[in-house]
Amino acid sequence: MIAKIAAIQMASGSRIKANLMVACRLVRDAARQGADMVVLPECFALMAMNDAETLERAEILGKGQIQDTIRQCAIENEVWIAAGSVPIRSSASSDKVYNTLLVYNHRGERVGRYDKIHLFDVDIEGEEAYRESDVFLPGDRVVVIDTPFGRIGLSICYDLRFPLLYREMVKQGAQIFLIPAAFTHATGEVHWEPLVRARAIENQCYVIAPAQGGYHVNGRHTYGHTMVVDYLGKIQGSHIKDNGIVMLEIDLKAQQQLRNSFPVLEHDKLF
Repeated sequence: MIAKIAAIQMASGSRIKANLMVACRLVRDAARQGADMVVLPECFALMAMNDAETLERAEILGKGQIQDTIRQCAIENEVWIAAGSVPIRSSASSDKVYNTLLVYNHRGERVGRYDKIHLFDVDIEGEEAYRESDVFLPGDRVVVIDTPFGRIGLSICYDLRFPLLYREMVKQGAQIFLIPAAFTHATGEVHWEPLVRARAIENQCYVIAPAQGGYHVNGRHTYGHTMVVDYLGKIQGSHIKDNGIVMLEIDLKAQQQLRNSFPVLEHDKLF
């Protein structure tokens, strides 16, 4: 089976309804182009103005405007949707939430949840300071899910910088990585492409990396450059800025042939 997975690029703002309208339109367009699965970027439904807004607009798992809309969108378009990241409330904390990637099948059933493990607490010289841990709790579980398109490992943005996470996914059978992101423009210029391609090359995995791309009302400037990369590390499609769709064909048979003929994963002495 040759499946098609679409990566969606957006330039989201703080108005959830408007962001969802754009996301669903792009999902519909991708489905019409033959996509079996559509992956939305990090913060696709809410690029909050501040931490307080993130906390206020966070949803209870299984209930809320964002989740209800994406669930219905999957049903109407008969596609799987990976909802890049949604702020999900924690039962353990009232003042912090999870940055969560949710996966729905074509029947609108939630089949996967991943809470972002690595939180972006950095100072970018001459740019901005970020403290995700002020509002988000870190996840504590590696997640790989079964789909009709292959075994898919879930991750979000800053996770990209931690290769051991992806090697653990491969140990759990991952053939495809999802990396929805909202990379800053400053870090994206120097690190986005080499990191995405490296995760593909070293793990012989497909990588679907949808991104936020543009200027946002909260003052952020995200890098964009949504990419889809094959198991050889070749970029099969990209979109530089603003809204867009990039499609990738998944050929698991060809991927396995490469893994058999060039068994780098079997040669890893620390595997």
